[in-house]
Amino acid sequence: MRWFTTPARWFAKGFFTLTSLAVAGYAFTFLYRAFQVGSPFAAQFAVSGWDVPFHFFMAGSALALGPLQLAGTIRRRWPRLHRTLGWLYALDILIGAAAGFSLSFNAQGGLASGLGFATLALLWPAVTARGVWLAVRGDATGHRRWMCRSVALTYAAVTLRLMLGIGAGAMSLPFMTVYITAAWSSWPINLAVCELIIRWPVIRAQLARDVADRRWVSRSADV
Repeated sequence: MRWFTTPARWFAKGFFTLTSLAVAGYAFTFLYRAFQVGSPFAAQFAVSGWDVPFHFFMAGSALALGPLQLAGTIRRRWPRLHRTLGWLYALDILIGAAAGFSLSFNAQGGLASGLGFATLALLWPAVTARGVWLAVRGDATGHRRWMCRSVALTYAAVTLRLMLGIGAGAMSLPFMTVYITAAWSSWPINLAVCELIIRWPVIRAQLARDVADRRWVSRSADV
């Protein structure tokens, strides 16, 4: 993220970390809150099985671990801690994704939103498994790239709630329309941003070459 100015970089890291921890905390405490009469989500969770606590606790744990796993300082200074937390992160996703896939069959909005959540639940462990496999093979660069994609999918829990807050809250748009849209767009948006960050050095180099070529053509024309 060297293409950010220093203040913007620190703001982005701080926002990512704080929102991840906030939503993780929400997930950990959700099941202990008083039952909300009239809430379709509360009614669904009340009659559901173990997929609800498994999804909330495991996905919340993965979300809390995401910023730690991306921290270069921890990776360099405490590699054993990084590996241990990495295995815990992968286990959280394996269980949380399976529970999330189960919950997707009864998602609010029916099939329209359920398919979006089910797709995420399948991609999430697959992308993470790819990252773990590359780490075992000793491909550090590939491992970092795929785990960044994994964390981007994990962060969909935050993006989903931001979209709901802005769309259904601040903009007063129909809740179900926003919910279905968020179910399908929260994780692709995160992946797009992740790919931009990963590929930016190559993009920046290509832009620099294009600018240099245009200047050379311009100078040749002047001559």
